Amino acid sequence: MNTATDNSTPTPDLARYQVTGYTPGAGAVKRLLWYFINALVFDSPLFPVYGFKRWLLRVFGARIGTGVVIKPNVNIKYPWRLSIDRHSWIGEGAWIDNLADVSIAANVCVSQGAYLLTGNHDYKSVHFTLITRPIVLQEGVWVSAKAIVCPGVAMARNSILTVGSVLTSATEPNGIYVGNPAKWVKARQIG
Repeated sequence: MNTATDNSTPTPDLARYQVTGYTPGAGAVKRLLWYFINALVFDSPLFPVYGFKRWLLRVFGARIGTGVVIKPNVNIKYPWRLSIDRHSWIGEGAWIDNLADVSIAANVCVSQGAYLLTGNHDYKSVHFTLITRPIVLQEGVWVSAKAIVCPGVAMARNSILTVGSVLTSATEPNGIYVGNPAKWVKARQIG
């Protein structure tokens, strides 16, 4: 019997979906205010003023170091769950979907269109239960364009996730990772 087409198998019942055990970390008014500021200032092509963006993130509870660059069209879910250390870059079109904490160390590059994903759903649950896990990017990490870092992943110092790759587990220091799921291919040499 092919279970992929078996109509007797239960399916997720999204009408019964409930977020249990999760809180966004801020009240409804703060989240609504952030939604509009994110849309107007961060997820916009018209606002390249980095200092103002750093200030706004700090006002909303993010821990932001000096020299952080946040390019246009960046989507940040919850700044109060975000830490970015000094001289790190967030490229155009990046999405920090931080339902859980995201910690970005110094001198990290999150390139264009990269996706940091801290939430997912339990595909075995009829309730499609939300699962969240933090992401940690250590010093010198490079998340290349259109790459995806999945929930619960820690990228070790100076590791690289290459263009379009999907990282589902932790990296080793100085490792270069390629593919879906991303695998170690060689060591990064910095000279």
